Amino acid sequence: MSEKNYVAAENNPTTTFEIPTLAQTIAAKFSSLPQVLAVVLAGSQTALVADNLSDLDFYIYISEEISVEIRAAIAKQFASRFEINNQFWETGDEWIDKQSGLGIDIMYRNPNWIEEQLNSILVKHRPNVGYTTCFWFNVLHSQILFDRTGWFENLLSIAKQSYPNPLRKAIIAKNYPIIRKNISSYFHQIELAVERQDWISINHRITALLASYFDIVFAVNYLPHPGEKRLVEYVKKLCQKYPKNLEEHFHNLRVATASNSSPVDLNRQVNALIDGLDELLIAEGLLTEVGELV
Repeated sequence: MSEKNYVAAENNPTTTFEIPTLAQTIAAKFSSLPQVLAVVLAGSQTALVADNLSDLDFYIYISEEISVEIRAAIAKQFASRFEINNQFWETGDEWIDKQSGLGIDIMYRNPNWIEEQLNSILVKHRPNVGYTTCFWFNVLHSQILFDRTGWFENLLSIAKQSYPNPLRKAIIAKNYPIIRKNISSYFHQIELAVERQDWISINHRITALLASYFDIVFAVNYLPHPGEKRLVEYVKKLCQKYPKNLEEHFHNLRVATASNSSPVDLNRQVNALIDGLDELLIAEGLLTEVGELV
């Protein structure tokens, strides 16, 4: 491994913090159920970027389904307002704790599923279009509240490994062309949307472009992707290398997406953002001066 190939476990240490009594109490309720293998706390709280708007994110790893009746009975002990068995993303329950006012987000996972996610990333080095290593980050920054057999501790030991260089290159190879290089690139789609004055499409394509942009930035730094929130803050906090004038570029892009901005200015600001990424990749020896990936 080169000196630049940083160790994920060192740059991204599993965080420890004082576990709220509420979290311990909720974990105890679920740990009494025989199908619960592990209960962990993750999200902004354990990544140490929480604010007064942050909720508590629990991940319950189960060997078989917990009935909605049991889950509702647990929720009723803490909340008068709750939702059970939401299926919009991961299967989960949400409620508002009546004592603290904190949002409680409970997500249920199959252990085999998360093992497959890590295997796909860390062994097979399979990239996605954006957010490739988010589940890896999630595991690394999970605080164990209950671990029946030590399964999650073992999963965590697997996650604490060096960032694979083949994964780094695969993420860049997957995401870089679609930003501006290919005919179907996000930039080209933004140009068309700007020409049509289609602001819904503009925002949709800019969001997709940024997903690939940040996937590349974190991969360049050998860092798992922290998710979809506070990304500029995470970049400045965790990354040793990132595009110059990052905050200025994002400020200018935000202003340019306002409805009273000119189409020329919006295209110019998107180009400036991508140019900064190109400069980073060239400096790291990952892109040639003529725009070919190394």
